Amino acid sequence: MDSSRFVHRRKPDIPVIGPRAPDKKQHIQEVSVKSIELSKVIRLLEDPLTVNLKERHLFVLKKLLKRCQIGFLLKELTGIAKILNICAEKVTDHPEYQPIFCEALHICRLPFLKEKSSDELNYAQDVIEFLSHMGCLMRVSDAEVRQHIVESVKSFYSSVAPKLLPDGTGGLTKTKTRTFHSDNRFSRLALRLQPTSPGYRLQLLERSDLAQTLLLSMAALENQPGIKLQLLQTLQILSSSSDMNCASILQAGGAETICLHMNQPDPNGQVLFHSSEILWNLLERGSTEVTAQLSSIECVISLKEAFLHQLINGFRHSDLQLRNDLLVITTLIAGNPNSLLIESLFAKQLVVYATFPELKSHNPLVSNLKLSYNNEDLKMKKMLLNLLVLMSKDLAALQLYKEERVLLAVLMLVRPPAASPERRSASRQWSSAQQEEVQLQALATLCSLAPIMLEDYMSCQGNAVLLLLLDWCVAQDAFFGQGHSSPVAEGRGRRKAQMRHCIRVLRSVTSSGEESVNQDLCDQGTINQLLGILMQMEASPDEDDLVSLEIKSDIQLILSALCERDMHRKELFGSEGVEMAVHFLKKGSDKFYSGLGHNKLILSTVDCVWSCIVGCYTTEDYFLAKEGASLLMDLLSSSPRCVHCNVLASLLELCDNPNALSHILSWRDSSGQTAPRFLLQLWMDEEEELKVSRDQDGGIADPQRPILGVYQQEDPQLSFPANVPSAAVLELSENLRSKVYSIFCKLGFHDLPGLSRKHYVTLSVVRRYLDFKVGEVWEEVSRELGLDGVRPTTPDEEALSAVCKISEDTARKVAAEQRSILELQEKEDISEEQLMYTEIKSHWKQKELTAKSWDSYVSRTSNYEILKEVKAQREEYIESSRPKPEHEEAAVHPTELILGKVMSVERTGSSGPAGVKLTLARTSIKASGQDQAAPTTQDPEYFSTVKD
Repeated sequence: MDSSRFVHRRKPDIPVIGPRAPDKKQHIQEVSVKSIELSKVIRLLEDPLTVNLKERHLFVLKKLLKRCQIGFLLKELTGIAKILNICAEKVTDHPEYQPIFCEALHICRLPFLKEKSSDELNYAQDVIEFLSHMGCLMRVSDAEVRQHIVESVKSFYSSVAPKLLPDGTGGLTKTKTRTFHSDNRFSRLALRLQPTSPGYRLQLLERSDLAQTLLLSMAALENQPGIKLQLLQTLQILSSSSDMNCASILQAGGAETICLHMNQPDPNGQVLFHSSEILWNLLERGSTEVTAQLSSIECVISLKEAFLHQLINGFRHSDLQLRNDLLVITTLIAGNPNSLLIESLFAKQLVVYATFPELKSHNPLVSNLKLSYNNEDLKMKKMLLNLLVLMSKDLAALQLYKEERVLLAVLMLVRPPAASPERRSASRQWSSAQQEEVQLQALATLCSLAPIMLEDYMSCQGNAVLLLLLDWCVAQDAFFGQGHSSPVAEGRGRRKAQMRHCIRVLRSVTSSGEESVNQDLCDQGTINQLLGILMQMEASPDEDDLVSLEIKSDIQLILSALCERDMHRKELFGSEGVEMAVHFLKKGSDKFYSGLGHNKLILSTVDCVWSCIVGCYTTEDYFLAKEGASLLMDLLSSSPRCVHCNVLASLLELCDNPNALSHILSWRDSSGQTAPRFLLQLWMDEEEELKVSRDQDGGIADPQRPILGVYQQEDPQLSFPANVPSAAVLELSENLRSKVYSIFCKLGFHDLPGLSRKHYVTLSVVRRYLDFKVGEVWEEVSRELGLDGVRPTTPDEEALSAVCKISEDTARKVAAEQRSILELQEKEDISEEQLMYTEIKSHWKQKELTAKSWDSYVSRTSNYEILKEVKAQREEYIESSRPKPEHEEAAVHPTELILGKVMSVERTGSSGPAGVKLTLARTSIKASGQDQAAPTTQDPEYFSTVKD
């Protein structure tokens, strides 16, 4: 090959505008020529015959770079990558190639060029491989080369436009440059090219291995701190810009690599700063994997050294911020159960710092430590307290807490200012606002530590400290204004936040069930104190916010925990506690779904009734006298289904008191429904939810499975260990039927008010629920024996069969009883229907008679002839109805007229003439011609016109 001819080959001229076919052919020829030139350059550099011609190499490379000064073509990136790789190999032994190499890397900062819009898609894979190859060039040991590589990658995110920018017509507008006007051919070539879109290279960079290879190159930069710092800055940019870059870095163990290199000598502290920023970026996008990498013993030690250095030597605000950032990273590592904070002794140092300055110590770690009590120190104090909670999951940490008296230090922070002179002297430089924040954080820490360190809690008189703080909270208008979880939100000087956390701590220690703790609280009068606070809060206005409701429900839970198993404490709960419970029951469940916590308050109230009232006859009777049973029934009828189980359990326990049964039986809801009817309706709803097999009248449809639901039948038939309850046993606690059955066992199954025949059908199943459940359990036992391949002995097998047969026979008897109930109901319905039809028939008959009488009356009064005819008929009827005389003397008996006189008039309330009662006096008058007889006195005859 004649290299001189190749070097001096002239490029053909490229026209400025090419719409004609000859121009297009000329452009295609030119492109092929350029490609051939690039391949010849690679051959010149690799051919064994020309591999040592350095001058010729440098001449060709300079000419090539001159042609590519505005950027590399997308289609030439594969050849450019090969040329850069060859130059990288030659730079080590031949420094003459270094300027050419650096100039090529400098051109890489410019956007890639495309000839057609489709080039971006067609050459995407070439771009990805080129960018990955750039990271591999970091193997060159020359500092300037590495610096150019790092700066080129950084420029991708802050790249400027090329020398020739696109104009509005789709071509390229020339700008002022110092070299481009000298070559007409070069300018015409530039007008044919366009830069790729701004985000094109960044999108493909995410898919390349550039970030990963740059990270791996850190190990080769131990003797080049300046380049290493620039590399860290570049990695910070890469990790902050893309999740895919972070994933690539993490895949190469980036978190661990960065952490292990963060403590290298650096007078300005920039290495530690950028390292922490990279870790922050990685944590934001993949915290789980990052904490797993940072949990190794080497990383924890490196992090410990960095934190201690910043804690002791950091005084500037930026140093304090960096210290807190490292502490946050440590906090995230502490959340990993596999972290080695204790094994690295980092945990011990953190515990010492957490108790400073509350506890005086001669530990050299804090002997020279001074706090400036600014906001950064406040953040560090709060994070150290939070770290105590996270590390407490490790049992070894609890032993460390005991040795360093952590709980004592936390209780000193919790004490109210007036009761803590030591705290005032130790923290005299905290402002009041800072003291409040530290106090709240200490309370949150104590809420987690106290239940697992009860011995230390009691030795430090934790109950007394909390009750003292509670007294301080309720003093001086503690319940007015807004209340939130942070003092900033509710205003300085408010104490509701402290009360909220204090009640939380008391709830956590009482719920642990330690009798000595609960007894100590009761001995200090906690029950009456909490009842007073609760009613004081309830009496104050505008106490229906989220925080107040949480405090109220927590107080009720504390009272339940204290009184649940002790009769004397239930007596201390007394009438004041009963009135409190009744007050909250009267509120009902209208706001159950308000989202503020009314649901929790309702459940805690029911729990308070169960734990503090039920079981003590004194409080039970007072509760019943206050209509407590009726209130529970009201709550049961109005509350959602999720509350029914708790309310029914309380009612069931309350039914052990004989006085409660009358209250329950006399209860009526707003629609007049009785308690037995409502309980049976709950039973039917429960069976409908379980999809128990029932006929259309609610009777037993399958005697072999009288109470078994569809879901229970569909469960896989498994054999359970002896210590694991089976499905039939678990069903007792998962639905309401067992509780409804138990309540009916107290109320009885006869003479229950307000039941229809349908309810009696359901009641027949309820009465036999226990028999059915026993049969179901034995059937389950028999099935499990079969699954386990166990054959019972003959007597046992016969007994199992007999029990199952008895259960089925009982179901058939109940089904027959239900049919008889329904038949009786059907007969009663028919009888009522016949009676109704008889009444309707009589009603219509009466209407017909009334209409006929009215028609007759109208005809008589409107037609005189008809009137005369009716009169004649009446006289004839009267004459025929008279008795005939027995002898002739009677026939000539003189005519006697009867006159009547109205004596009195009374109204009976009936409508029409039947409603008037007349009393008449009757006397006789002889006709003319008769002998006048002496007047005789005759008693008047009284009669009534009222119809029977």
